[in-house]
Amino acid sequence: MTRSERERLLATVQSAIVESMDASHAIEQTVHLLKDNVPDYTWVGVYLLEGRELVLGPFVGKPSPHARIPLGRGICGAAAAEKATIVVDDVNADPRYLACSLETQSEIVVPILRDGDVLGEIDIDSDRRAAFGADDRALLEPIAALLAERLSEQRS
Repeated sequence: MTRSERERLLATVQSAIVESMDASHAIEQTVHLLKDNVPDYTWVGVYLLEGRELVLGPFVGKPSPHARIPLGRGICGAAAAEKATIVVDDVNADPRYLACSLETQSEIVVPILRDGDVLGEIDIDSDRRAAFGADDRALLEPIAALLAERLSEQRS
């Protein structure tokens, strides 16, 4: 994805988030836009933090057997616990990976943070090994910040 394509997609997602009627709709729009516009994104979902668990919200892709993930468990739980983006180039070589699909080769998990608190995270799988890099972070981290704002508005 070129820089201009990434910037266009980020602007489109930002508009969708701002114009959505509520946070749930904003998340739904976001996962669809990401999945539809980035060919290597084979599964796109958002987990929301409820107590000490990440609960699967809107997603696009094959059904996941992991609808609830305790903090600290798996790559998703690790990203939430560390409050940091985690990129795994080869999920089969990472013992934290919670298998969802045999086709999945790599994963990126971006926490949705507001004032240092985890509200949820964007989780994306790819069927291509080492599919995620700096460009994906540059796209997804600002989207996570926009979703954090929207989720915070809803909780106020």
